[in-house]
Amino acid sequence: MKIAVEGCMHGDLDKVYATLKRLEEAESTKIDLLLCCGDFQAVRNEEDLKSLNVPPKYRHMNSFWKYYSGQVKAPYPTIFIGGNHEASNYLWELYYGGWAAPNIYFLGFSGVIKFGNIRIGGLSGIYKSKDYYLGHHERPPYDDNNIRSVYHVRQYDVLKLMHVAEPIDIFLSHDWPLGITDYGNWEKLVQQKPYFKEEVRLKTLGSKPAAELLDKLKPPYWFSAHLHCRFPAIIQHGENGPITKFLALDKCLPGRRFLQIIEIKSDPGPPEIQYDEEWLAITRKFNNIFHLSREYLRLKSDHLDNQDSRYWVKNKLNVRGAKPFEFSQTVPSFDPNKPGSTVPSGHHRNPQTESFLQFLELPYLLDITDELSTPKRISEFSSPLVIHSQKHLDGEEDDDDAHGDDVDELEELAAYVLTSGPGAYLQ
Repeated sequence: MKIAVEGCMHGDLDKVYATLKRLEEAESTKIDLLLCCGDFQAVRNEEDLKSLNVPPKYRHMNSFWKYYSGQVKAPYPTIFIGGNHEASNYLWELYYGGWAAPNIYFLGFSGVIKFGNIRIGGLSGIYKSKDYYLGHHERPPYDDNNIRSVYHVRQYDVLKLMHVAEPIDIFLSHDWPLGITDYGNWEKLVQQKPYFKEEVRLKTLGSKPAAELLDKLKPPYWFSAHLHCRFPAIIQHGENGPITKFLALDKCLPGRRFLQIIEIKSDPGPPEIQYDEEWLAITRKFNNIFHLSREYLRLKSDHLDNQDSRYWVKNKLNVRGAKPFEFSQTVPSFDPNKPGSTVPSGHHRNPQTESFLQFLELPYLLDITDELSTPKRISEFSSPLVIHSQKHLDGEEDDDDAHGDDVDELEELAAYVLTSGPGAYLQ
């Protein structure tokens, strides 16, 4: 099986798919699957642009809306995770994962999916310590604060992935695992991106939760994006242990290294995207402590016995099958002949998500706005994972990375300083 991996999509689906078509023709090969490492920008209409945390000059419809509307269909099965520049209102509809458009699947805020016999895991968003132990309290329409925090990684989503016991073949994250630069040519990296030099030196570049997942899951392949450059690394997990091939990829621009093709052995026959049995069991087990408030709540990393939930899910899948629920539009698509058309704002219940939760016999919680609801539900659920909430525990500090959320702004600043002189940034 040949799998294409892309860095930051930034809504340029037409360009990426066209590039893959040219590659197939030039190499006389066939691509079976496309993976995207975030900043996908599944923008359906102009209302979605309001949930996209980018400066106004970067708010463009681009091409996703054509795939959402059915005007065109993705020529390759496509699986993506979220980054820090997303139509966050839409991705929240599909928190557990689902079809963002026909043949285009969102892996969820965290998730594991199967493509044929290949297991693919992923973690959406970027890490910020100040929000890590909070719940998913943000709801559309977003204000100036929660339009940023909505895509910050939460411990709840990471802890579910830490409970994955069966091997993962490929893992996707948007930001890099913390310390990954120690395993590659960091000198070359800081030559290309000098504004990362101090973070590399202090070993603060990257995501601490992603590093913990890398150490736990040890997948053969790990792909990331976010920092808009190509960076390979090889991680040996202990003496004579398994190896992870890490690769960060650039954004989709001419002359940039934003694509990589890998080949993995797979079962014969046409593969398709399917639910993963173990992940569904984890999802069901953890839904009782789904943290949805602003309250600081730290969960223990103790492993929970999942066998009862696993047996239950297996029986359900044997009856229904593992194919995801069908794609469904929840709001109108952009119409270039009617720009500025009014679309209702706020949260929309996605039929896929409703069907998914009904299948797992779980309540729909994504539109809860009562900030006290999560502690109430947790207090009613006896779980060894819950630690009483408080603001700071065990010397936890707000160790946010220095480069902030927006790498595009850093690149523009660096270019400005280079062209205007070393004192330009002081003006």
